[in-house]
Amino acid sequence: MKKEIVEAIIDEVVEGIYKAFPMLVEKYGEVGKNKCREDNHHHFKHLDTAFSLNEKKIFTDYALWLNNVLTSRGMKEDHLIDNFNRIKQALHTHHSDEAIKYKQYLQSAIETIEHVKAKKEI
Repeated sequence: MKKEIVEAIIDEVVEGIYKAFPMLVEKYGEVGKNKCREDNHHHFKHLDTAFSLNEKKIFTDYALWLNNVLTSRGMKEDHLIDNFNRIKQALHTHHSDEAIKYKQYLQSAIETIEHVKAKKEI
């Protein structure tokens, strides 16, 4: 996906997260925003790799690994799910093969994380 499109989507996603959760600004400040941008760049790199190899499992495995890292540090699954949903929403105006596949990979990852979360709650 073109770099300028990815940057615009990341801008939209990060701004949306910080608008929805203003306590993040107080807690992490600009450093947190920059880390959030960096994390979203990683998401797109993994989406791109999955697309290039036509293998959604690459992204799903990344999402599971990342979820384990984040939850071991006190974050909730809902944070990653929210982030992935925001990327999916931002991709709705794009109709390229990449965007369509990215949305499928994101949805698969969301469903996988939700399944893991449900198992923990039992």
